[in-house]
Amino acid sequence: MNKPSFEDALGRLEEVVRLLEGGQLPLEKSLELFGEGITLVRLCRQQLEEAEGRISVLMAGENGEVVQREVDAGLTELAACIRKE
Repeated sequence: MNKPSFEDALGRLEEVVRLLEGGQLPLEKSLELFGEGITLVRLCRQQLEEAEGRISVLMAGENGEVVQREVDAGLTELAACIRKE
């Protein structure tokens, strides 16, 4: 089975969270969804960490020229949000 894209995994994770927060599911279904959510969080975290290693940011240099700099801690805020899950 192919890994879902980050966007698909995040969308499904949001759906799982909504279902669990609704509080209307039987215990077994809640446990099943919780396990799926943990798997999705790990997948999203892995994809974010892989992306962090590839991201470049274009920034204006001192003379107005565009310079490319590697970002070793890119997406830090988004990754932090995912890690809280």
